Amino acid sequence: MSRSTSTRDQGQLGEERAVEHLRVHGYSVIERNFRCRLGEIDIVARDGDALVFVEVRTRTDGRRGTALETVTPAKQRRIARVAEVYLSMRRQHAAACRFDVVGITGEHVELVRDAFRLGL
Repeated sequence: MSRSTSTRDQGQLGEERAVEHLRVHGYSVIERNFRCRLGEIDIVARDGDALVFVEVRTRTDGRRGTALETVTPAKQRRIARVAEVYLSMRRQHAAACRFDVVGITGEHVELVRDAFRLGL
């Protein structure tokens, strides 16, 4: 990515790559960029019977660490709170929910299934 590429543009490109990566791995994308007053969930998808909340993190290179390393415990808690709102608003009663992360560092795309667990 060029230096003139904004962080927002970088994030959108990363999400496009993540969606394609998820589809290749058998996920079915339900919704993108679900927003509420508490925050945002990048991708909501199905993987088999599981409803999956996917956080996408992108870094142009690994000089300051990988994209996966940016999913802090505070970020995990925020995602879980937004997921709770999603389940309530969409009246979803999935038997199983999980949190996955797609980290994109440079050209490397990595999917971490069940990346973290928090009680909703």
